[in-house]
This record gives sequence, C-alpha cells and structure tokens, in this order.
Amino acid sequence: MRSIRSNLLLWLAVGLTAAILLAGVGLYFQARSEANELFDYQMKQIVASLPRQAFSPIDSDHDTVPDLSDDIMIQIWDNTGVVIYHSHTRSRLPLQAELGFADILQNNAIWRVYSAQIGNTVVQVAQPQRARQIIAAQMAIKTVSPLLLLIPLMGLLIWLVIGRGLAPIKRAAAEVQTRDFHSLAAIEDGGLPQEIQPLTQALNDLLARLGGAINAQRAFVADAAHELRTPLTALRLQVQLAERATTDDDRQASFSDLKRGLERATHLLNQLLTLARQEPGAFQQAVIESDLTALMQSVVGDFSTSAVARNIDLGITTATQANIVGNVDALRVLFNNLIDNALCHTPEHGVIDVSITTGVGEVIVTVRDSGPGIPEADLPRVFDRFYRASSAQRQFHGSGLGLAIVKQIADAHHATVSLRNDKNGLSASVRFAV
Repeated sequence: MRSIRSNLLLWLAVGLTAAILLAGVGLYFQARSEANELFDYQMKQIVASLPRQAFSPIDSDHDTVPDLSDDIMIQIWDNTGVVIYHSHTRSRLPLQAELGFADILQNNAIWRVYSAQIGNTVVQVAQPQRARQIIAAQMAIKTVSPLLLLIPLMGLLIWLVIGRGLAPIKRAAAEVQTRDFHSLAAIEDGGLPQEIQPLTQALNDLLARLGGAINAQRAFVADAAHELRTPLTALRLQVQLAERATTDDDRQASFSDLKRGLERATHLLNQLLTLARQEPGAFQQAVIESDLTALMQSVVGDFSTSAVARNIDLGITTATQANIVGNVDALRVLFNNLIDNALCHTPEHGVIDVSITTGVGEVIVTVRDSGPGIPEADLPRVFDRFYRASSAQRQFHGSGLGLAIVKQIADAHHATVSLRNDKNGLSASVRFAV
C-alpha cells in the first residue's frame, strides 16, 4: 500500500513537472513571437541601410560574392525582372511582386521574406523560419532549465514538509495502538492539525459509544444474573420442601410450586435469548415486504385461546390493508410481546382491541387494553431492561424484558413505540414509516 507521503510526493512532482513543461511551451511560443518581431525589424533595417543609387547588373562570368550564412539571404532585382544582386550563389529567391512580408516555400523550407522597392529596384531579404524556431527553443530551454533543476530540491523539501505534517498522525496512531479494550478514554487532539481532528473526533465518538455499549452489556449481565438468582434460589427451596414433604398432598403442592418456578425461569431464559437475537449485528435477518394485516391476524389468532380461557375479548377492530418492509420473525416477536403484556394486565371479562390504521407516510398498529395502565412516573422507564412498574411488581411476575424487546425490534425497523394511559386502560402504539 502506497503511503500518503509517497502519494503526495508523486503527484506534486508530476504536477510540478507538467506545470514547468507547460510554462516551457508557453515561453517557446512567446519567444518565437518576439523573435519574429525582432527579426522582421532587423530585415527592415537591412533594407533601409542599402544605398538608394541603382545597382549594376551582375557579371555572370565573374561571381566573386562570398557565400553568406543560411540565416539571411538578400536578393535585388530591377523593374525588368533581372536579378542584379544575390547573396547566395547557389540559391535564388522567386521574384515576388507583393511588397512587405510573406512566407514562401524555398528549398523544402519555409522562409520569411521582406520585399521593398528602392528606386527602380526591388530588394528582398529572406530568413528561414527554422532559424527563428531554433532561437526561440534555445531561449525557452535556457529559461526552463533552472526550473527543472529545482525539481529534486522541491522533492526533498516536499518530503520533509509532508513528514513533519504527518508526524501528529503517527503520534495519534501510536497512542491508539497502545490502547486495549479496558482503555477507552478519548484521544487528545489539541495539538493535531485541523484536517486530522475530524478523524480523531470520530474515533472519540466511537470510543464513547463502545464504552457505553460495554457498560450497558455489563449492566445487562449483572441484571440478568440478579434476575436468574431469585428463581433459581426459589427452585432450590422448593426442591428441599418436596424432599421434606411427609404426605402426598404436601409433596404435590411442592411439585406444583416447583413447576411454576421452572416455568418462570424458562420464560426468563427465553426472553433473554430473544433479546440477544435482536441485538444489532447478532444475526443476519432477512428483510422483506410483509403483509402487516395478515401478520396481526395470525398473532391475534395465536393468543385467542388464552384470551377465551380468561373471558377476555381479544380482536382486531380496524384492519386497513398495509405492507411494511422488515423481518417477519422479529415483527411477530414484537407484537407477541405487546399482546402478551396486554393479556397479563387485563382482568377477566376485559377487552383488548387491536387496530391497524394509516397516516401520512406511516402505518400505526395500536393495542388497547382495559387494564389498570402504568403509573405516569414509570412510563419513561418501562422500556429499560428488567424494569417493572411498581404496580406490576406487586401483581405480576414478569421478567421486565418484554417492552425492552419491543423497543429494540422497533428501533431496528426505524419505528417508534409509545405508551399512553387513557380512561379505559393502556394504549401501546407502534408507528412504521412507509
């Protein structure tokens, strides 16, 4: 894996080199433009420096004019088209009738030609464009070369600066590496750069949440152990009473108490297992679109026998057709707990009404019972694990996990649960967003 320093150094070097090359190209074109202007001016000055008197025709038998450099070529011809002077014995320029500057193809090269009339003669001064391009390139290279030499120095400087800038990250990483699951204190980010502080703040938030989860898990284990100790102690006493029973009636009564104790312990263990299964990330649960109305009819049907045995009127009063996305098994556990709580707290000949209604962007499932309700002081805490309302503690022997399971499943489905006392009893509502 490439390090941040190497990655930054590579891209900065590439960017710097590309910028220098682009600058070189720009300098080349600028130098060529300036060279063109300079040489055009020079060509004008050459023509202006020639004498104004007429030139004599060239003696073809006596050509002693030296061969000049290829950079400049001069040719003079009269008004009859006779060349009376040329600077190069081996090259001739075509006779140009257009005065001023022009670009022509001569000897497989582009030449810049300036033509001017002096008296009865026309003077042509020509220069190859290649010479101008070479001079422009040399000027650009001379300008860019020092910048190219700076690349190694800039690379070393960038390496040192980046290393210094990344040093706080290494210190923070070393501090995190020395931690264990017992050390969840926040990472000190006072001396870190502003760009790194969001990362450390996110880590601190994660550590805080992890610490809260660990504390909650410890509290849960402690509460579960406490809750299990009571029924197990009762079971041990009931076994001792059964052993000491001297008559069949006493023995039968002891076994009946032992059976009820086992049922309570089994119910508590089942609730604990259900709560563990609904923990986030504990199991991969399938999420599908479900018919909520059909699910509620099935749940109510499962409890109908228990309701009839206690002469409780249990039924669905309003059933609007609605579909929600979720895990069917978890939703069944949620509604089972709501109706089971309602049955436990509703006296004989009571009423439990279940309704399914729709609102703006939501589906609402409400379970209303005719029980005593929950004291207002206990409503904020009834969703806590192992918490039982004061009235419930005196009348019922629940585990205190039913509503905690309801809340956890509802949160996993992005639903909200609310409890409200009314004149007829308790109303529990679950709102699903659709």
